Amino acid sequence: MIRVITPSETYPLRQQVLWPHKPLDFVKVPEDNTGLHFGYFADDELVSVISLFINTQKIARFRKFATLFAFQKKGFGSQLLQYTFQEAIQQGAVQIGCDARLEAAPFYQRFGMKQEGTIFYKQEIPYIRMSKLL
Repeated sequence: MIRVITPSETYPLRQQVLWPHKPLDFVKVPEDNTGLHFGYFADDELVSVISLFINTQKIARFRKFATLFAFQKKGFGSQLLQYTFQEAIQQGAVQIGCDARLEAAPFYQRFGMKQEGTIFYKQEIPYIRMSKLL
């Protein structure tokens, strides 16, 4: 089941999956209080999180998308991403994008997202910008 959650509810899962060797504050973003945050719950356990931000030009961006390792490749993240796309459309967004870890790019391509620009790094991890029209 997918439901709206608070920014602070996303932090432990963000850290555990995305940056396990960094302090909790590292996974917070300045815009957290203005975004929409969604969680996928399996048997009342939060197993996947995503945060959506939409700017004044109606360009949406999702950030800090993370699914617990034990729940990956079971469709939970896919459902959460599709839900996020639909929510962006309902909020009036015309485009959605993200900074994707390079290893995750094929996953996002399955949802119609295209790579943009060149590879860049956050810490030691390679990323690529991806987006699609809604």
